Amino acid sequence: MAPYDQAPSERLSFLFGANGTFIAELYARYRQDPNSVDASWQSFFAEMGDDGHAILAELNGASWAKATAKVIGAADPDAPPPAKPGKGDKAAPTPAAAAPVVQGFTAEQVRAAQLDSLRALMLIRNYRVRGHLLAKLDPLGMDKRAEHAELDYRHYGFTEADLDRPIFINNVLGMETATLRQIVDAVQRTYCGSIGVEFMHIQDPEQKAWIQERIEGIRNQTDFTVNGKKAILQRLTAAEGFERFCQVKWTGTKRFGLEGGEVLVPAIEQVMKRGGQMGLKEIVLGMAHRGRLNVLANVMGKPFKAIFSEFQGNPANPEDVQGSGDVKYHMGTSSDRDFDGNTIHLSLSPNPSHLEVVNPVVCGRVRAKQCQISGQVPPSDESRSNVLGVLLHGDAAFAGQGLVPETLLLSELKGYRTGGIIHFIINNQIGFTTAPQYSRSGPYPTEVAKSIQAPIFHVNGDDPEAVIHVSRIAIEFRQKFLKDVVVDIVCYRRQGHNEGDEPAFTQPLMYKTIAKQTTTRALYAQQLVNEGVITQAEGEGYVAEFNAQMEQEFQAATSYKPNKADWLEGKWSGLTPAPADVARGTTAVGLDVLKEVGLALCKTPDDFNVNSKVARQLKAKQEAILSGEGIDWATAEALAFGTLLIEGNPVRLSGQDVGRGTFSHRHCVLVDQVNENKFVPLNHVRPGSQASFEVHDSPLSEAAVLGFEYGFSLTEPHALTIWEAQFGDFVNGAQVIIDQFISSAESKWLRMSGLVMLLPHGMEGQGPEHSSARLERFLQGSAEDNWQVCNITTPANYFHALRRQIRRDFRKPLIVMSPKSLLRHKLCVSPLDMFSADQTFHRVLYETGVDLVANDKIRRVVICSGKVYYDLYQERENRGIKDIAIVRLEQLYPFPGDALALELAKYPNADIVWCQEESENQGGWLFVDRRIEKVLTSIGHKAGRPIYAGRPDSAAPATGMLKRHNQEQAKLLDEALTV
Repeated sequence: MAPYDQAPSERLSFLFGANGTFIAELYARYRQDPNSVDASWQSFFAEMGDDGHAILAELNGASWAKATAKVIGAADPDAPPPAKPGKGDKAAPTPAAAAPVVQGFTAEQVRAAQLDSLRALMLIRNYRVRGHLLAKLDPLGMDKRAEHAELDYRHYGFTEADLDRPIFINNVLGMETATLRQIVDAVQRTYCGSIGVEFMHIQDPEQKAWIQERIEGIRNQTDFTVNGKKAILQRLTAAEGFERFCQVKWTGTKRFGLEGGEVLVPAIEQVMKRGGQMGLKEIVLGMAHRGRLNVLANVMGKPFKAIFSEFQGNPANPEDVQGSGDVKYHMGTSSDRDFDGNTIHLSLSPNPSHLEVVNPVVCGRVRAKQCQISGQVPPSDESRSNVLGVLLHGDAAFAGQGLVPETLLLSELKGYRTGGIIHFIINNQIGFTTAPQYSRSGPYPTEVAKSIQAPIFHVNGDDPEAVIHVSRIAIEFRQKFLKDVVVDIVCYRRQGHNEGDEPAFTQPLMYKTIAKQTTTRALYAQQLVNEGVITQAEGEGYVAEFNAQMEQEFQAATSYKPNKADWLEGKWSGLTPAPADVARGTTAVGLDVLKEVGLALCKTPDDFNVNSKVARQLKAKQEAILSGEGIDWATAEALAFGTLLIEGNPVRLSGQDVGRGTFSHRHCVLVDQVNENKFVPLNHVRPGSQASFEVHDSPLSEAAVLGFEYGFSLTEPHALTIWEAQFGDFVNGAQVIIDQFISSAESKWLRMSGLVMLLPHGMEGQGPEHSSARLERFLQGSAEDNWQVCNITTPANYFHALRRQIRRDFRKPLIVMSPKSLLRHKLCVSPLDMFSADQTFHRVLYETGVDLVANDKIRRVVICSGKVYYDLYQERENRGIKDIAIVRLEQLYPFPGDALALELAKYPNADIVWCQEESENQGGWLFVDRRIEKVLTSIGHKAGRPIYAGRPDSAAPATGMLKRHNQEQAKLLDEALTV
């Protein structure tokens, strides 16, 4: 059949079948040398820019892609290697090319048809990239979006006269041919309606193609049945009704309501429903305070009467449970929800008002649950599909809080991967009183999510079906690719920042519009009436029914009393609140087991090429284990880890450079010097019958990584979870995690943690930023037996401190002022028998084997903590002093007053000195001063109060000049040892 006898679509297909490869080759020539093609093609290809290869590939598939592969650096596997020009040869010039003539068509007709197709595809591609800029996202209609040149067909050389001419687009948008009018209509409906999609930044072709097909194909809709639409309306009714009821009963009381963003409730439930169908078993949620009570009630299923009881001033927990408690909109809970026979376990993490700080905590909890389900490290992809993290953000916080990108950074890292978090942004288009143009630099709060190539769905919050649709796509994408997804629900905040705030002070025009805005529920109810899904009376009946339920719950709240606290269940069963007295736990280990573990640390595979310096360390370690003498700090730590592992307790260690150790002391991950293969001896103590040892060199983040490890410890109480700072002072980058979670979570939320924080500390002349872990800050936050703060001086005591974290029937965070110079100090060693028999952790250490005068002849007792003990000891030896004793506080909090009293009572005639390296306004002095005085008073000691010996007050933690450091150190030692 001659081409001019064919239908238009067939003629166009014929044209491209005949000329597709030619145009692709022409484009390849252009990319190599623009002057090698005709000027008209130069102009056109210039418009295509870097997208040319992708556009051509869509028109004719593999042949086009193959023809231009060399332009983008890909090799044609079928082509022979190009011949290399001889010396002095020059490449032959490529003549300018014109389109060949096809039978029945003039050259001009062929070229015009080809240009139409290419320009149409450029238009489509730019809608995929930038169509969201014209999407109708703002429910208030105040976001007046400017037209974008690249989304106008005129930009590509089309005119109105071209609107109804068929153009070949090779089944792009599901059409082989389409008129320009049809193309524009299709891309605007797809990309510029209530949903705006950003996905073209994704580099993975499969992920990008999946989203494109899901958005552009026939599946670009969720098939809402009549019952499904009614269910959405009922959930909107509950979300709105709850807020209205609270506003009437407790007008002006802070609750940080969800009014304006009620569609969040059915959106989360869609994730639960569709996720359950795809294997999801558990969701861990984290959110700030806006909408929290609504989520607790309508998503988590917390009884309305329980929430109303808290509004009436009653405690959230039984009266016999101690603790300070927290405000209603910070509390968490857990529950089970059933969707079509799939039970989803939900847990909402409690969190402080510091907004996004809960993000890494949720991620750590998710990772721990996935490890528990899969029974392996790292967790399997199946377990990742079983457990999902959902984070709810405010728009200003997502754009502004540094913990957001820090947490996103963890998403694809081996030691922290959770298989994707679904992020919902409740985009109120305002942050307290700050408008978006003053709170972010980009058009959306979501720009940072592009750093991990997460797909981003912007959606109008007043279009419930669109929100449910993208929520469904989000969970489907996450379950398939195990990657983060962002759903940006553009809505509004009907009240001020809180219900007692007046937002019109700063945003009068916005709040005039909001005052006239019909609620989302009312808009959707009217839509369903117009569609004939419900009657007006039926919609009003939903409201009346829910209000009646609220009244019943309100009446029941007056007599409501919680009958149990939501803690120490599940994995925490068998653990108890901490006792009031000292609890050491059984931490000693048999010598045979210690030697088994110790010798395993020194073994490597026969074909493993160990670094020569590390090999010497391993040999020295082996000799110490065999002799039972000279166990150093790193060996003691490894013995603690190894013995816990063979007892069935996993160990997880993370932080910056923890595998080697910042000070090259640990070497728990050995690296083959030939091929860089890694070997972890602690995973080969008793292969097949031991728990797993995880060690992860973390990204250069303190806050997110510490938050992650804290979250892990909340979920897995039987693992020793450790975070180590590179230097102790780096911990201040994670201060919010410490202040608002680690120090107070048990008091506020009844949540225990056994997290260990190792913070290298000590004055060694390395300047202000590599000296102090700010011990004083931890001591200032010490109260109500909330954690343990230690400054340990012997490897054996460190061994027992680590093991008691697991060998007691309660959990407390442990903060260790870790040593630096002591890691290789010749005196900082312990015999192996100090790890065994009936040995345990000692809160106070006295001296043994030291030749001093009788106790009643001792003229001074120097109390100290940490590394300064060895400086004092050496200086006393150098001076030949025999009448000064040194007592070490290995644990500063809980303060060991009873043990210290026993020691000080031995020296009735001595004065008492507290010696520290830190400045007087830092370190332990201001904490121990009155506590030591109290001890002295209790035993009737003549000293009365301790004397201070140490550096004077200082703004910085330490001097950066070594000479001054040495002078200061000598002076404080002299003060401490001169009677």
